[in-house]
Amino acid sequence: MTTEHPITPPPELALQWINEYLNEHPEGVDVEVLVVSAAQWGADQELLACGNYLKQCAAWEEEDVTEFYNYRRPRPLSLKEQALAELAEWENVMDIAPDSPIRRALEQLDD
Repeated sequence: MTTEHPITPPPELALQWINEYLNEHPEGVDVEVLVVSAAQWGADQELLACGNYLKQCAAWEEEDVTEFYNYRRPRPLSLKEQALAELAEWENVMDIAPDSPIRRALEQLDD
């Protein structure tokens, strides 16, 4: 495996992942966790390279590139958003009013 490819983690970073993992899990290494870390790092490097290309060569505006990043790396739903989504499913099944106290209370919570 070549270490010159831009999405290959540098050996120092791979060693850092192993050391951090072993500090948290002294019983041994779960290779899957390390492989996922490496794959995510490589995908992030590729995404950043694509964003840089779009800014420099395709003349995209910064907000367009940010939207592109957010599309490719969506943030997880907040607990509030998860609860509202689950409530929406229950509203359909159990004929719960869309302006129920539960929905109103959830909507008042901060994300």
